[in-house]
Amino acid sequence: MSKVATSKQQEVQRIVEALSIAIAQHRLKPGTRLVEAQIVDVLDANRNHVQSALQRMALQHIVTIEPNRGAMVAQPEAREAREIFTARRAIESAIIACITPENMAAHLAELEAQQLAEVNATKLDDRREIVRELSQFHLLLGKVSGNQVLSEILANLMVRSSLIVALYQRNDIPSCQCDEHSAIVSSLKEGDLARAQAIMIAHLNELEQQLDLNDTSPDSLSLRQALTLSS
Repeated sequence: MSKVATSKQQEVQRIVEALSIAIAQHRLKPGTRLVEAQIVDVLDANRNHVQSALQRMALQHIVTIEPNRGAMVAQPEAREAREIFTARRAIESAIIACITPENMAAHLAELEAQQLAEVNATKLDDRREIVRELSQFHLLLGKVSGNQVLSEILANLMVRSSLIVALYQRNDIPSCQCDEHSAIVSSLKEGDLARAQAIMIAHLNELEQQLDLNDTSPDSLSLRQALTLSS
């Protein structure tokens, strides 16, 4: 692959990551229009690269692109919401099954630091910070597993889950709780994968049960505000 092609891929990935983080942290809400000119300006990006990034995200079902309307953050339906959680239960169980004692030893300090960050975020009572830290735990388990394919699938599911929570969560309190995360880590430390999987399944079930699949939340930041906030 040429240096030019590699550089383009890296730039497109940078744009995808910036938009995905803004969506995952609920700074960009479902239905928000993604105006190419604004993304170019805020991210100091090439318009062709922005178009490629939006097309990639459309293939991942994070963005929808409609003729004469352009791109917007996806608005998943109730059926898709249920299917996302079904997929997460399968993928996150598989991720836990891949975690060995050696994996835990190699990443123990990182896991402990993550749990401390969750507790601190909860004390600050900052919804976006709480959402970020609690979501990061699930992504970190993917990293600990060492399975790149499962980690990539989970990363997509986590962004799509963020859209679902933004649309359907019954209240303004993140339902993903750090106490359950601690129980999962404790089970993994003991090498009890079955218990860790059971806690994860119950954890995801609870998150899904706290959704009101007829409710929407239209409140959102502008595209410029969402992309200029620190990630």
